[in-house]
Amino acid sequence: MRIWVDGDACPAVIKDILFRAAERTQTDLTLVANQGMRTPRSRFIRMLQVPAGFDVADNEIVKRLAEGDLVITSDIPLAAEVIEKGGHALSPRGEMYTVNNIRERLNMRDFMDTLRASGIDTGGPAALSQTDRRNFANHLEKLLTSRSHDS
Repeated sequence: MRIWVDGDACPAVIKDILFRAAERTQTDLTLVANQGMRTPRSRFIRMLQVPAGFDVADNEIVKRLAEGDLVITSDIPLAAEVIEKGGHALSPRGEMYTVNNIRERLNMRDFMDTLRASGIDTGGPAALSQTDRRNFANHLEKLLTSRSHDS
């Protein structure tokens, strides 16, 4: 299993959790973003800079993704593609996207887009909470632990 991170929108605190986990479990982790990002010196952590543009980073992740890989993203359409390709998708808030919930998430996303397009202020997402961070770390740990038992 490799970990792919939709780097442009991933909070720094989540990246820190990922960096520590990649190092501890010796799991390859790649940040994909259209701007350079600092990463710790590690043989397991890489930065892949892609050109700016709509969905360029998402498309690069999907192109390189192998079945069983993990993608960290809050982008619902990307998560849907990851699941369709046999990967795992986890949001920075600790929500696992699954075959069972991704359709509902896509529908809600489209509904919110429609509201915003009609001029309704839907507000932004709440700040990342301690519970979100804990949920993220717990799901990440489960996935990494299950991977080590499968090998």
